[in-house]
Amino acid sequence: MSRLMMTIISCCCVFVSFAGQCQAVELWSLDNLKTAPAMKWLDDASPIRSLTYENEKFEGHTTDVFAFYATPGTISGDTSKDKNLPAVVLIHGGGGTAFAQWTWLWAKRGYAAIAMDLGGQRPPAPKFNPTTGDLVSGFSRPGDRIRLERGGPAAGRVQKFANVGGDSTDDWQHHSVPAVIRAHSLIRSFKGVDADRTAVTGISWGGYMTCIVASVDHRFKAAVPVYGCGFLYDGESVQRPAIDALSPEQRTEWISKYDPSAWLPECRVPILFVNGTNDIHYPLVSYSRSYGLVKSQKQVRIKVKMRHSHQAGWEPNEIGRFIDHYLLGEKSLPQLGNPASNDGMASVEVMTEVGLESAQFHYTTGTNRLAERNWSSIPATIKGVVLSAKVPKEATIWMFSATDSQGGMVSTDVVFP
Repeated sequence: MSRLMMTIISCCCVFVSFAGQCQAVELWSLDNLKTAPAMKWLDDASPIRSLTYENEKFEGHTTDVFAFYATPGTISGDTSKDKNLPAVVLIHGGGGTAFAQWTWLWAKRGYAAIAMDLGGQRPPAPKFNPTTGDLVSGFSRPGDRIRLERGGPAAGRVQKFANVGGDSTDDWQHHSVPAVIRAHSLIRSFKGVDADRTAVTGISWGGYMTCIVASVDHRFKAAVPVYGCGFLYDGESVQRPAIDALSPEQRTEWISKYDPSAWLPECRVPILFVNGTNDIHYPLVSYSRSYGLVKSQKQVRIKVKMRHSHQAGWEPNEIGRFIDHYLLGEKSLPQLGNPASNDGMASVEVMTEVGLESAQFHYTTGTNRLAERNWSSIPATIKGVVLSAKVPKEATIWMFSATDSQGGMVSTDVVFP
């Protein structure tokens, strides 16, 4: 390739990146969002604190966002422990809210954690064992929540899809993206938090949101979207009918503004994608395409038939392992290269810092809907740093996975022969 051609390609890449950031600035005033918002403590004494902070205007007034906040010090009753803490921003999915239990789990891990509600609501306060101080109730149901007096738009299908076009102040994403970035700015401003060591993770719609905010807020040092991805307008996504129902002009605008595929090429944050083979909300084709857009450091963990829920979404130990690596300098998860196949044999290179426990080859021969396909798993051959397996002729999708001696599992991207 000539030097002139390389220069042209480089300039084009810079222009695309610059254009993406300009669009983000235009949509969400990024510079303003990087200042800690005005906030008010609702409870600054319990093991898990509660607060509200100001966000975008809606129906003529500034909105409030509810959040839970916990640290190793708050849950132990000794906030003197809170020095130079790493921090994590937690984004709930559809039907969810700020989950106190989620902040508790991360505080127990040694992190400052903030979880906000993105639907203008406030969940009930968590309950604790009066003797031990342990959390006994921190997962709320939709019927348990109350509407904030100055809450933003609800997180319904109308607000997420149908409102696009014209005035954007009634679009859910117009409020939710700033709400997450402001939560990030807020936690960075708190005493005892190391502002240079922060991460974000979200589940389902929270994973969708993680893809966007990790692509526009480069202050994060790690990101883990669970289930959520881009290309909601294509393939077998259950969100596609809502997007197809829009007018052609609305559809084009929604995709360019609110589909993560428009933003993931701008992601500069190390990112771990977590999903299952049969997820009906974020199917494998969309997931693989989203993963392929990221140019930064990336890994993927696709588990055969992983359940879809908030609890199942924050359960994988790999989420903490990945974030610990980039924020605390801990050992990394296994690193898998790009899988290849030749004459019916598939192979991939693997590197691990803590020793390899096992490796598997997963495949499906199904041709029906992705969410309904049956998967088979067989041991992969391990020879040095290479994993290999014979690919069945009937395989329609396949991948490798590797598990290290600490139980951390990652996979390759899926391959469509």
